[in-house]
Amino acid sequence: MCGIAGLVSRHAPPDPALVERMIDALHHRGPDEGGVDALGLCVLGHRRLKVIDLDTGSQPVANEQGDVMCVFNGEIYEFRALREELTSMGHRIPGTGDTPVLPHAYEEHGTMFPRHLHGMFALALWDASRDRLVLARDRIGKKPLLYAELPDGTLAFASELKALLRLPSLSRELDLDRLDAFLALQYVPGPETALRGVKKVPPGHVLVWERGSVTVEPYWKLQLETVERSDEEWLELVRETVGAAVRRRLLADVPLGALLSGGIDSSIVVALMAQASPEPVRTFTIGFPDARYDERTYARAVAERYRTQHEELEVELDAVELLPRVAWAFDEPFGDEAALPSLLVSELAREHVTVALAGDGGDEAFAGYERYRAHGLAATLGRVPVLPGLGARALRALPSGRTEPRSPAFRAARFAELVAAGDEQRYARLTEVFSPEQRDRLWTDEARAGRYAPTAPAGDGIRALQLHDIHTYL
Repeated sequence: MCGIAGLVSRHAPPDPALVERMIDALHHRGPDEGGVDALGLCVLGHRRLKVIDLDTGSQPVANEQGDVMCVFNGEIYEFRALREELTSMGHRIPGTGDTPVLPHAYEEHGTMFPRHLHGMFALALWDASRDRLVLARDRIGKKPLLYAELPDGTLAFASELKALLRLPSLSRELDLDRLDAFLALQYVPGPETALRGVKKVPPGHVLVWERGSVTVEPYWKLQLETVERSDEEWLELVRETVGAAVRRRLLADVPLGALLSGGIDSSIVVALMAQASPEPVRTFTIGFPDARYDERTYARAVAERYRTQHEELEVELDAVELLPRVAWAFDEPFGDEAALPSLLVSELAREHVTVALAGDGGDEAFAGYERYRAHGLAATLGRVPVLPGLGARALRALPSGRTEPRSPAFRAARFAELVAAGDEQRYARLTEVFSPEQRDRLWTDEARAGRYAPTAPAGDGIRALQLHDIHTYL
């Protein structure tokens, strides 16, 4: 990964020293090289992790005239085809990597040029001839990009919140509404953050700053469509689509591997990598002494089946010891316990490779979460009147039904509440960790937050839940 940061002002050139401080906070994202460029009313900074075009891929990159400059975090798949297309139109593109094509794609297609990019990315592009800054984020939001307006009207942006916090004038005021959302969901849903006034560029959107005016617009929207195919046709289509997605991500000039949990998603990724790679795949797994949480047996079976070069590390998971490191990595409240082993396996992989693939996104794409099945079953049982509500109240009357989230009584009571709820309430109950009533008891009158209410998915059924989770939870 790389890191980008910058400032743009309508009235006077920003101080490059401030951007230096910002990119210093992003050194972990790009340890190989970095720099700051003052471009009049805009200052761009970057930190680079070399993955492709190791010798000639320095940033920022520019067009032929030098009046369009770009810094970039990510990877553009199939960039060679885009490079050939732009070259045939008369553009002269230096180097051999993906980043140099970006200013030329902008020249050809304007502010919506990310429509022509396929990959994972966050970028900042400065058009000096128009005093225009363009920020863009990939379709699903794999790469982070945040921004804030400072008191003097300057727009600041960065890959991580910790870089924005290097700015003395940035407000540190907590957004209590977002903290209530965190208590509900275990994360702060975008486009807001835990700090009032700091926002995330939404996935699939471009932010355009032009002479002090800011607009945020989508360049892509995920569309669901109904297609009739046989089971055999679906199997072949999924196999080819997922296989092509994995193959596109194997382009790298540095060592590459995979995080292997032993679950279905990461195992499929490793299998497809092994089929596409002439060399043994490097795989990495974390194990625990407690057999209830240890999945090394499954990971080993996959590693043996596909003859990977497998690395394991057994750890005694100490959440208290890991918490400061996790908090530093995420910058804002994040309560998913999976972050702990994810941090450890990532550190293990980094000792051996520069890039690692994982199985994230499979549950959203293929409806793997238990809450999808629970929603369907609850909707069916909810047609029986009266009984679900009575059952929920009876189960909640048990001590464990009120205070022990992992107890059978608590889970049964929660499911009974799902059955009794309407569609909108049902979705909220499925996604919330603490209910509105529980959260209400946590706030004092002086610090009471605005109540967070999840937006119900548009449409009916599991597909609507999947689409909603792709845009929020994922």
